[in-house]
Amino acid sequence: MTTQLLGDPLARTIDAVQTDLRQAPEPPIVTFAVDTVLVDGYRTQAQIRDFSLTVDEPPTIGGADTGPTPVELVLAGLGTCQEIVYATYARVLGIPLTGVRVHAEGRLDLRGFFGVADVPAGFQDVTFDVAIDSPADPADVTRLVEAVNAHCPVLDILRQPVTVTGSYTFNDESFAVEDAVVAVTAD
Repeated sequence: MTTQLLGDPLARTIDAVQTDLRQAPEPPIVTFAVDTVLVDGYRTQAQIRDFSLTVDEPPTIGGADTGPTPVELVLAGLGTCQEIVYATYARVLGIPLTGVRVHAEGRLDLRGFFGVADVPAGFQDVTFDVAIDSPADPADVTRLVEAVNAHCPVLDILRQPVTVTGSYTFNDESFAVEDAVVAVTAD
């Protein structure tokens, strides 16, 4: 597929990246990394490349509301990734796109986070609504939606099982921890 709107600087970049990736001698696997630190209470600081982000919880569960929650960032990741992939594939497919907005919601049972019931701590489900503004015909927009849903990394992460491994240090010494659900009780 060659990007259709080559007069657009982003389209030219997309086309060049696609050409480079097709010619790569080995799979071009990239690694993304984030460093975080607990600052105070629930307030944490995330360093993402040259960007710093405060993450917190709302006062109703003990936070100071100085930033979005981690689960809100997951939803923001889904919405923004969808929008970026729409911007990409509209250009690749030559479908005019005036705008895209995403609203995402996730439901979770707080008892899992606080360890008072044997329920998952994460989302039970995630829903999202995409508002697409385009002068294109519905068939083209359908092709665009299908391409985006097939190539959106965050949607793929949420839909597919991903291997997650952790390592732990305690006072600068490595130690092993079994991944297990632990019931938390107050004495």
